[in-house]
Amino acid sequence: MNAEAIIRSIEAEHIKSDLPTIYVGDSVEVGVRIKEGNKERVQPYKGTVIAKRGGGINETITVRRIFQGIGVERVFLLHSPIVARIKIERRGKVRRAKLYYLRDRVGKATRVKQRFERSLGNKK
Repeated sequence: MNAEAIIRSIEAEHIKSDLPTIYVGDSVEVGVRIKEGNKERVQPYKGTVIAKRGGGINETITVRRIFQGIGVERVFLLHSPIVARIKIERRGKVRRAKLYYLRDRVGKATRVKQRFERSLGNKK
């Protein structure tokens, strides 16, 4: 058994299977686990997915939101124990893999069109 196979088998134990299919442009709510003293709580972080990168256990998404007039971006490692849940609020219709151009936009210009699924049986 080579080193790659050993690494893959260890990673397979930690990969989450309950994650939804996330696309760039989606509006998501990420539940982030926060430890305060000996207590733990889940804090929601709502925003638009502007980038996806990596694969397998190293897959990350960059979520952007506007907080008090300032753009805030956070990179989440999808399979990390810090990410409690990911809920997709609406699908975005975009034509690019990375939405870095949203950084230069302000107000209503940052909106992403909504995408509607055609098949009724396959609700996402």
